[in-house]
Amino acid sequence: MWKLSLSLLAALLVTVSGGAQSMPPSAAELASMREDVRMLLQRTGELNLRIEQLEAENARLSKAGGGAAQNFATLVQLNEAVAELNRVIRAADQQAKAETLTTVGAQIEKLAVQTNAALDSITKSRPASGAFVVAGATPVTPVAFSESFPKEGVSYTVAAGDTLSRIAQKTGAKVPDIINANRIADPSKVRVGQVLFIPGGK
Repeated sequence: MWKLSLSLLAALLVTVSGGAQSMPPSAAELASMREDVRMLLQRTGELNLRIEQLEAENARLSKAGGGAAQNFATLVQLNEAVAELNRVIRAADQQAKAETLTTVGAQIEKLAVQTNAALDSITKSRPASGAFVVAGATPVTPVAFSESFPKEGVSYTVAAGDTLSRIAQKTGAKVPDIINANRIADPSKVRVGQVLFIPGGK
């Protein structure tokens, strides 16, 4: 819409020339008018070139704007895909936790059943005297100690190689009295450094 044709400029020039027929322009005025027309034509060409450049830039921007819109749409789709992936991961995590709890609960329940069965077995195998009996083992009978031993005697520290019978020989005491006085459940197990009371010992 900014383009000025040469015919329009020519008409303008004729109009100017016709309006001045009563007073013919001087050579200087005519030259000045021609220069103005030339400059006007030059300026019109520059404007036409600028308009073409602006139209090309506008087309480029329109195309770039369409690409940006497409990129924006792609970014939105990517965000939606990431959100969906996060939802799937959370759902899978919750399902895994539920399955783990179910498995652990089943194992705990199985262990509780086994424990109760073991306790029932122990209760059933307990003898009337109160001593516990382990399956496959000989029942342990509590040892009864006698108080019929001399209440006077000496202290003796067990040395390497000592046995109750050897200690009795050394001190002149009786083995049963040493056992009863010291409440020794297993006469074959005396420790080096153990201090014993020897009833009637010298």
